[in-house]
Amino acid sequence: MTTPLEKALATIVITFHKYSGKEGNKYKLNKAELRDLLMNELPGFKSKQMDPTEFQKIMSDLDHNKDNEVDFQEFSCFLACVSMGFDEFFRGCPKPPLPKK
Repeated sequence: MTTPLEKALATIVITFHKYSGKEGNKYKLNKAELRDLLMNELPGFKSKQMDPTEFQKIMSDLDHNKDNEVDFQEFSCFLACVSMGFDEFFRGCPKPPLPKK
């Protein structure tokens, strides 16, 4: 039986490759692919109406090796940071009930 965490990890990998395979290197996100992923999969970015300068800053911050693409390791670091932000945000909230087995 697959656990929720295993499903979440599989979803992360599948989602990355859904966008990375559209153009060029199928194992990396170019700028257009990253923008599509952020807008479609993390709608909070869409509500900010990112201007090109802001998006370029995000791209530069994620692109640690400066190859103008975001590989899975760079993307994973980004998701870890986003997850830590969610953790801090929800610390004061009541805990949801655990799923029944």
